[in-house]
Amino acid sequence: MSHQLWISAPYETVLPGADADGSARERTFAVGVSRDNADDSVPAGQLTVDASEIGSFARVSWPANCVPESAVKAVCAFPEMPVGTDGVRAAEFGVRALPGADPDASGYVRYTATAGEATSHPQETRVTVGNGPDLGLSEADDQRGLKPGTDTRVRASVSNSGNRIAERTLLWLNASYGLRFMERHSNCEYHERATGTSALCVLDEPVAPGQQYALETELGVGRKALYERFDHSVQPYSDEALEAARGSATYTKGTGPELNLRPVAAARGAAEDPDLDMSDNYRTVILEARNTADLKLTGSKVLGAAGDTVTARMTVYNRGPAWVASLGAGAAVATVRFQAPEGTTVVGLPEDDCWTLPPSPEGQPATTYFCATPIWLHDKASHTMEVQLRIDRVVRGARAAIATVNDHPELDIRKFDPNLRNNSAAIVVNG
Repeated sequence: MSHQLWISAPYETVLPGADADGSARERTFAVGVSRDNADDSVPAGQLTVDASEIGSFARVSWPANCVPESAVKAVCAFPEMPVGTDGVRAAEFGVRALPGADPDASGYVRYTATAGEATSHPQETRVTVGNGPDLGLSEADDQRGLKPGTDTRVRASVSNSGNRIAERTLLWLNASYGLRFMERHSNCEYHERATGTSALCVLDEPVAPGQQYALETELGVGRKALYERFDHSVQPYSDEALEAARGSATYTKGTGPELNLRPVAAARGAAEDPDLDMSDNYRTVILEARNTADLKLTGSKVLGAAGDTVTARMTVYNRGPAWVASLGAGAAVATVRFQAPEGTTVVGLPEDDCWTLPPSPEGQPATTYFCATPIWLHDKASHTMEVQLRIDRVVRGARAAIATVNDHPELDIRKFDPNLRNNSAAIVVNG
């Protein structure tokens, strides 16, 4: 069986220019190889890395599995991919700007791969040189099994891998609806939304190249918490950046003690510039609570004569105690499946996300309809969907079952709903 190989590599990278002492920081390029069919094995192969376009302003450090053909080109051996393996790491090499590199210099690192008879499409990374701070956030661990009514902490670090100081930092935080900030800091301002609370904080500690600070956020896990997320990002402060982050929203200043960074590493320094590489400035942490939410589906009864168009209503209630939200995947809280009652035709669907499945000999004998709720539903809240039915002929007590799809791959109702018996109902016409 033939295979198509695929190369994953950074889309673009900014190399920091020289620091005040003349040295430059190295960027790491992690390159992987995958294939299009995991049902067959692929033998060990070779990744060719050609960095000749950046040789005039950068130096490459090759790892042990790469055999250099020159200072800017190498062939790297990668292992076989057995059945069921998605891909492998092919090379991880370092690149740093040469002393005196032109800040406007740019070029491409190009890649190709072969393994047996399999070949890849070419891939490339655009490389530029820049002077400025490069703030980044470390990945914080996801947390699951949290108990509602308790507190937790998200710990991360803020670092500067550029070649200039970030004199001040603008920190953005967002806690979803089931979480709360335990402190409302006086150097932060807060905005409440239906899905959570955002904060904008101005941190006065200068972050110099090579310096790292600890950042800790204490969060309360509310009684309504279930599928929560905490988002945060950093960038060098400017008045323009703060205004852009606020947008048209109204923020309220906190009154508690200031939020400060705590240094955990030594520093070197220079001046203030825009952030070099924003790819590591934003992080998301998933926080899941041990909680439940009882969804209940109700239908409706409608009356009409032949030729009339009537409105049937389907309502999804969230009886709590938790709210339900799919803030990552963006899946509907519930998808309702139904068919037209006997003697009627569906002539109008809600403005919600609806679609149809036509009849087939192997499947349903009649058209099946699906309509989705929004991606979040507060506790004790409901969402109603209206379906327009044309009565073609009167059938007394015509009934169509409606039910939620309980095993959606992105938001499985069975995992949080303790009572699936009330997840089905009916639309009744002239009953």
